[in-house]
Amino acid sequence: MQSHYDAQLKDTVRYLGKTLGQTIKAQLGNDWLEKIEKVRLDGRASFKGDTDSSENLKETFKTMSDSELLVVARAFAQFLNLGNIAEQEYNAGLDVDASIDSLFSHLDKAELSALEVEEAVAKLDIDLVLTAHPTEVFRRTLIHKHKELAYCLKSIHHEQLSDTERNRLETRIADLISQAWHTEEIRSVRPTPVDEARWGFSVIENSLWDAVPDFLRDLDERLQQDYNVKLPIDAAPIHFSSWMGGDRDGNPFVTAKVTEEVLLLARRRAAKLLTIDLDRLQVELSMNDCNDELKDAVGEQYEPYRALLRPLVKRCADTRDGIYDFFNGRPYDSSEWIASNDELLEPLLMCYRSLCESGLEVTANGMLLDTIRRVKCFGVHLLRLDVRQDSQRHADVLSEVTRYLGLGDYAHWSEADKQAFLLRELSSKRPLLPRCWEPSEDVQEVLDTCKVIASHSKHGFGIYTISMASEASDVMAVQLLLQEMGVDWPMPVAPLFETLDDLNNSPTVMRKLLSIDWYRGYIQGKQFVMIGYSDSAKDAGAIAAGWAQYESQEALVALAEEFDIKLTLFHGRGGTIGRGGLPAHAAIHSQPPGSLDGGFRVTEQGETIRYKFGMPLLAKRSLGIYTSAIIEAMLFPPPAPKDEWRELMKAMAAKGRDFYRGVVRQDPEFVPYFRVATPEQELGKLPLGSRPAKRKPTGGIESLRAIPWIFAWAQTRLVLPAWLGSMKAIEAVRQEGNHEKLQEMRENWPFFQSRLSMLDMVFQKADPRISAEYDDRLVPDELKHFGEALRTELQEAIKLQLDINGQADIMEADPQGKESMNIRAQYLEPLHFLQIELLSRLRQLDEDEHDATLDKAMMVAISGIAIGMRNTG
Repeated sequence: MQSHYDAQLKDTVRYLGKTLGQTIKAQLGNDWLEKIEKVRLDGRASFKGDTDSSENLKETFKTMSDSELLVVARAFAQFLNLGNIAEQEYNAGLDVDASIDSLFSHLDKAELSALEVEEAVAKLDIDLVLTAHPTEVFRRTLIHKHKELAYCLKSIHHEQLSDTERNRLETRIADLISQAWHTEEIRSVRPTPVDEARWGFSVIENSLWDAVPDFLRDLDERLQQDYNVKLPIDAAPIHFSSWMGGDRDGNPFVTAKVTEEVLLLARRRAAKLLTIDLDRLQVELSMNDCNDELKDAVGEQYEPYRALLRPLVKRCADTRDGIYDFFNGRPYDSSEWIASNDELLEPLLMCYRSLCESGLEVTANGMLLDTIRRVKCFGVHLLRLDVRQDSQRHADVLSEVTRYLGLGDYAHWSEADKQAFLLRELSSKRPLLPRCWEPSEDVQEVLDTCKVIASHSKHGFGIYTISMASEASDVMAVQLLLQEMGVDWPMPVAPLFETLDDLNNSPTVMRKLLSIDWYRGYIQGKQFVMIGYSDSAKDAGAIAAGWAQYESQEALVALAEEFDIKLTLFHGRGGTIGRGGLPAHAAIHSQPPGSLDGGFRVTEQGETIRYKFGMPLLAKRSLGIYTSAIIEAMLFPPPAPKDEWRELMKAMAAKGRDFYRGVVRQDPEFVPYFRVATPEQELGKLPLGSRPAKRKPTGGIESLRAIPWIFAWAQTRLVLPAWLGSMKAIEAVRQEGNHEKLQEMRENWPFFQSRLSMLDMVFQKADPRISAEYDDRLVPDELKHFGEALRTELQEAIKLQLDINGQADIMEADPQGKESMNIRAQYLEPLHFLQIELLSRLRQLDEDEHDATLDKAMMVAISGIAIGMRNTG
């Protein structure tokens, strides 16, 4: 088997590292280059078990000044960046059609008919929801440089170059690395939600805008070639939504004003891109031959296609410029703005039909077809903005209203009384909100958000998600508030079931909702439900959360069938191992049977957006993986678990929950240990995402967001939330005489396979030796035993994993992935020792003392470790 880090990739990594070294030498001199090279060599030897080299690293960092530590942190963080870029470029250069080839190979073996394949493709509905990431540390300017660097590497590897051309490219690579080295890599202030949204728009413009039509063209060609099935011209099997600028759960910076600004900025970016496309198109469609339909539309024109398209170019340009004028306080006329996809699609499809009927099918299926597919996928709004809010905020609105009206306090009513009140008001023709009422600031903000939704096109929105939903009234309350503020279309409202109890209660809540006649009429046969991954894992541990998610989805699928509704399950996965972050193919195949029938909706977060969609070829490859996995899962659904597997899984989940909570919730030493053994407190001070690290500024560990909770443990390589209690639970049931059943589950049940596969990846990333180094320097003697006990459990868990899988070593089944991690781990080693030194120095400062250099060095070290670990938060 070819190594993932083959000779070309290793050469590229060395080449980039050498170029970075020359950049450092040019600025700081040869002495500094030799110093960093010595740290690199000690880091590599330390990773391989040389304790003398580990001691060398500690001693070197102890004797360095704060500013010297910053230089070393920057050097290794930048090198890990360059290594990741090299690997991304290498992956993008692999056969991007591999996933599609694999799909068609499976289809061929199954001897499926063309009709069966056509029906499966027609059902494809993949909605990728781009979200910001509180631990996404890159500035946009560096992302641009890294993208340019990837293009240069692609050119060097994949094109026949003259010596002059190669020298020119190598000079450009040196230039970009130098630019990055001389650029502040860490933000000095937190990004705003608008900054995050702009970043999402840039991903679409720089990558997905080209990748989507390219991918659909490839899929179409294979369908026609193998099955004589043609992808419909206006098919939209893939589309994009966003939480950036709409997710206000626990983020006080996402206001109604921000949401409106993001909606308009998205329209402006879409108008900009469409103006370019349509202008190119009207330049190309210079021919005169056309059908009667087009002739009737434009009259006797010499160039009928141009006559039809020129006004569209102008309207898109007017939209782009008009929104710019709006933001700059200049006069504008919104009546000239393009408002709906149909305003573009109808004339574009007319051109398509005319070209085909005029014998110009090859032209119809060129740039014009790509433009039609872009309009279907992205449209005039670029993507659809979701809105998310905590259920308590909606209840607070209704409490204020009912108190003002003298009806009592809504918050204190029974669930039955709440539902009765909501149904009456939803059916009433009089307004609920009094004219003279002056709501509190927080309540006004909720109402203003609903008003923004009412004042914009429904096509610019995705769904309204309710965090911490636990009752039917939580959903109906949102529908009432939307109605009261003038939303005259049935915006989909999705409860988010995220804690263990909420997941377990979700079928009961949804049955109550679907039993209400008014509600079933409102949803028009279509229901969204969001499944939370991170909070449930933080609440109960990975194995209990995973099983609760599975059972919840299974019950919801059965409920949808009973009530004859189309259910779309919305997966709140992150890219990370602690948040359900399996590889896409494994994640999809581990879902319960029938869970994809209503489409597939999943969050894609900041760092994983870059790794999956940051370059057009990478994006194309990722779209292929999603599409092939979903078609396969629909045509060859995974088996439902046997009753005996189910019982065993329930037992493991219960034991895993108890083991996990016994440590995290019940041991009084856990929180004190967590605070000192990880950089959690320092992490909260960094200007990372726009969202605060805690839902409540004064809250303890229970209010800490799931993402920074996972991120903190990843920094020290204990990766505790992703494994704690899991293998202990599996071993407990195995010792009860279930060895053969567990083996049967491992071999035949994708869900259980996925649990073990994820643990395999977790254990490769975990490093008890590194965790012990943090404890040795940072944890007081009276708490050191706590970390030792956790590391002992980790090592026992790794042994159990190997035994159950019949492996000699972790990740034996994925040697490429293992080698990739090991390469990065060598360069992570110095950063861990450096971070330990920084944490020690920071914690010696007085509470009100501040050291800008130490703070910056810590930010760089944290980001460097995150870059090296990849799926960290």
